[in-house]
Amino acid sequence: MSQDKQQGRVAVITGASSGIGAATARSLHAAGYRVALLARRTDRIKALADELGEGALAVSADVTDRDALVAAAERVAQEFGGADVLVNNAGTMLLGPFSAEQRDDYRRMIEVNLLGAITATEVFLDQLKDGGGDIVNISSVAGRVANVGSGVYAATKFGINGWSESLRKELLPDVRVTVIEPGVVATELPTHITHEATRQGAQQLYDVAEVTAEDVAEVITFTLQRPRHLVINEILLRPAGQVQ
Repeated sequence: MSQDKQQGRVAVITGASSGIGAATARSLHAAGYRVALLARRTDRIKALADELGEGALAVSADVTDRDALVAAAERVAQEFGGADVLVNNAGTMLLGPFSAEQRDDYRRMIEVNLLGAITATEVFLDQLKDGGGDIVNISSVAGRVANVGSGVYAATKFGINGWSESLRKELLPDVRVTVIEPGVVATELPTHITHEATRQGAQQLYDVAEVTAEDVAEVITFTLQRPRHLVINEILLRPAGQVQ
C-alpha cells in the first residue's frame, strides 16, 4: 500500500505517551496517517501532538476507564471522521515473585494489559468496521514463554494472543488483526516495577537493549501498509542476542 493510500487514514494509539506507542505515532504520522494519541499522561501526548503538528490529536484517556474510551471514540469521530486503525499498545510490566504482596500489581496488569485492550477494541470496533480497518495488539515474547517472576504479566500476554486469534477469525474479512510480540525493547517499562530487586535486575537488561521502540514502530507501519488482500497476523521479534 503506497504512502498516497495512507493519506487520511486514522490511527488510534493507546499508551502513546512514551515507548512503542509514541514511536508508532511518529512513524505512522510520517507515513501519512492522522493519529489520535491516547494516554493518561496528558502533558506528554500534548507535547507529542504539538511536535507532529497537523493531523495529530491528543486525547486524555485511561484504558481502564470505559467512559473515557467512549468519550475518546466520540472525539475521534468528530475530529477525524472515525478510526481506521487501533493500536492496542497501553501496558505495564510489574514483574516480581508471585505473592500476596504483589496482588495490586496483578490486578493492575490484568486491567491495563488485557481488559484495557479488549475494552478499547469493543469501543472502537464499529468505526474500524466502517470501510475496512486494522487492529494491532502489542503482546510480548512473554505471550509465548513464561519465566520466573513474570507469571501474571505472561498471563495477560498469553491472553492477548488467544483473544487476538479468536478476533481474527471473527472479524474477517472486514478488519485485519495483527499481534506484535517484541522481546526486550529499550523503553521505560522496567521503571514501573514495584519489587525492588526485580526492578534492578530488569533495568540492567533493558539498559543494554539493542532493539528500540522505533524498530518496533517501523515493523508496525510496514505491516499496516500491506495491501488489503494480505494479512500479517503475527510477528515475533527479539534482539539478536536474546535467547528466551
